[in-house]
Amino acid sequence: MTTVAELKRAPKEQKVNFETTLIVRNTTIKRAKNNSEFLMVELGDRTGLFHVVCFENSVLHQTFSDLNAGAIVRVTGHTGYYQNRFSPNLTTVVVVPESQHEQFADALVPSATEGVDEMWQELAGFIENIRHEALRKTVELALEDITEAFKVAPGAISMHHAYRGGLLEHTLHMARATRALLPSYPEVHGDLAMAGVILHDVGKCLEYTGPMATRRTREGIMQGHVVLGYRQARRGALQAKLEADLRDRLEHIILSHQGELEWGAAAKAATPEAVFVSMVDNLDAKMGMIQHALRNTAEGEEFSDLVPGLGAPVLVAPPIESLVLQPDDLFKD
Repeated sequence: MTTVAELKRAPKEQKVNFETTLIVRNTTIKRAKNNSEFLMVELGDRTGLFHVVCFENSVLHQTFSDLNAGAIVRVTGHTGYYQNRFSPNLTTVVVVPESQHEQFADALVPSATEGVDEMWQELAGFIENIRHEALRKTVELALEDITEAFKVAPGAISMHHAYRGGLLEHTLHMARATRALLPSYPEVHGDLAMAGVILHDVGKCLEYTGPMATRRTREGIMQGHVVLGYRQARRGALQAKLEADLRDRLEHIILSHQGELEWGAAAKAATPEAVFVSMVDNLDAKMGMIQHALRNTAEGEEFSDLVPGLGAPVLVAPPIESLVLQPDDLFKD
């Protein structure tokens, strides 16, 4: 099967015919300047994605209008570019029966680059190293009934770590960063910050569903992961008999970790630990976008496509070696 990555490596100046199987990631209805309707369809596999435009009254528009995210299609077409973005032209689309979906899962569903079992084992080590017994027990109890979901849940639908295992990868990267940064900030309660890092996005285990494409659950739509995570952590804290002050502070981390009210935070960060976790979360979310751009930009391109979460494309070409300084060089007279 031809992959998206292989298609993007095809010479730009040639129209290369292809036949492949893809998953529908998303469909969005848009309107042109003349008020005509068109459909923006996001298609992909585990190696990458692209968008196709389906104009109103076209056969493709009708086909994709009837499909939900997670549908699998066999397509034929030829490669092409529009405004320097990969935008192939599709000629035929055949829907794959749901009974056959499982055989395509490994090839079509993107997943974390690190192994799930290895990541979980490392994260479990961070949990074990929380010295405050009630905080450690709170984390363990909060994760107890959602462990399997936590291992495979995405970190988001589209913005960052939006693939199978993305939530675990994002959380582990934050735990690693927390361990490295804590010595510089003695004002931050280390165990409380680590517990907050591990539980900050735990509500996403309940917000998202779907083995082939991520969708929001009923409770995810009605309550959102911040509230769901707050409830999950609070239940664990009550069962662990975590003292009231630490419970309030842990819950505040979860309620405020998105940083700004317009970004979905229920409160503004108002403790050293909450500010710390919010900043580490933002750092890893942004770097996750960078990593995705680096992995999914065609070889030979200098810049990625526009990354919405960054508001800019990413320079994917590596630094020129002769200009790279060694750490010791930075401190020489």
